[in-house]
Amino acid sequence: MAEVKNSETRITLIGSGTIGLSLAALHLAHLTRPEQLCIYDTRSDIREYVHFTLPQYLPPRQHGLAKDIRIASTLESAVENATIIQEQGPESLSFKSSLWPEVEKLAPGDALFWSSTSGIPASAQAVNMKDPSRLLVVHPYNPPHIMPLLELVPSSQTDQRVIDRTLAFWRARGRSPVVIKKEYTGFVANRLAFALLRESIHLVNAGLVTVEELDRIVETSMGPRWAVSGPFKSYHAGGGKDGLEGFFRNIGGTVQRCWDDSGKVNVGDEWEKNVFQQTREIYGDVDVDWRDRTTKKVLEAVDNEKSLT
Repeated sequence: MAEVKNSETRITLIGSGTIGLSLAALHLAHLTRPEQLCIYDTRSDIREYVHFTLPQYLPPRQHGLAKDIRIASTLESAVENATIIQEQGPESLSFKSSLWPEVEKLAPGDALFWSSTSGIPASAQAVNMKDPSRLLVVHPYNPPHIMPLLELVPSSQTDQRVIDRTLAFWRARGRSPVVIKKEYTGFVANRLAFALLRESIHLVNAGLVTVEELDRIVETSMGPRWAVSGPFKSYHAGGGKDGLEGFFRNIGGTVQRCWDDSGKVNVGDEWEKNVFQQTREIYGDVDVDWRDRTTKKVLEAVDNEKSLT
């Protein structure tokens, strides 16, 4: 299971949705030739769709590469020579648990198997595989061609060599892979994001702020701060010379009262009508291009500052 050279890397993406095409853009930035990337999807217009949509994820100088990647018409032709197979199909256990045994039969014996799922553990996906040690969840943060994080979530059966090769692959591409120590619902990044989302919904629903005001509070406070330092590092700095311990000694009572009073909302409850309507009225169709350009500039600025320290 030695690491292959970049010129020998052949990547197959199964699924061409938002995550799939964003990953395609990321891989194209590092592959020697665009033909080293293959996309397999069962949609009937896959070739036209990729040729039209993929350039939207690429810088102008790379737009022509979209027509040079390989589009496979069968699963066998997609994976038979691949060194990496990365799946981002439907979030369906039946789909994934039936896909991987077929991939296992058709792909080279040393190919890496990655699932981009946001919540279905490798242990469940691999239940029908002969060798479940080959499968690893590699959960990207959307959009992966911009966001550095990848959560690597092995099952108890995943081979350590698979984890090591995957870490080396992403680090060589300037990304920030983190190995999650055990399978857990939603992994880590989404659990953190969804906890903030739940409290945000609770505060809007309780009438403290509007949707627009809540977003503005985040964008002008913790948003910029967390781009620089995570919660532990931030509050460690906020505690003065005694760090995180000093922070809790100073305002631990307030923290505890907030925790005790944290909001509890459920999907499908009455809050949805109000929050959904406010969001539609304020934002309408979101300009994803602006979001991605701005996010990339923020990340680049933070990286530049870190390189100076």
